[in-house]
Amino acid sequence: MTIKLPRAIEAYFEADRTGSADAIADTFTENGIVKDKGKTHMGRDAIRAWMADEAQQYSYTVEPFLITIENGKTQVTAHTAGDLPGSPIDLRFVFALSGDKVAELEITI
Repeated sequence: MTIKLPRAIEAYFEADRTGSADAIADTFTENGIVKDKGKTHMGRDAIRAWMADEAQQYSYTVEPFLITIENGKTQVTAHTAGDLPGSPIDLRFVFALSGDKVAELEITI
C-alpha cells in the first residue's frame, strides 16, 4: 500500500533507506530531537551519531503503511523487518514538523 506522506516525513524515510547518518540528520531542524529506546538525542550532531550507531548495529527495511494526525503531530506506522530485536515489527514514528524539516521524532512500538 502506498500512502501520501508530508514532504519532511518522506525525506526522512528516503534518507533512512540510504543508511546515511548525514542524510538523516539533514532532514531535521538544527535543534531537532529524536526519542528512541528510552534515550533522547538533541541536535543534528547527536542525531547523526544516533543513526550511525543504529546503522552499525542493524540492517533493516521500513515500509510506512498508515498515517494519522493527532494533536498537531503526524503518526506514521511502518512495517520494519531486518536483524533487529522482535523483527518483523510495526513501529510508530511520531513526527512534529517545522516547515520542510522534522523538529521532533519519537519512535515506539
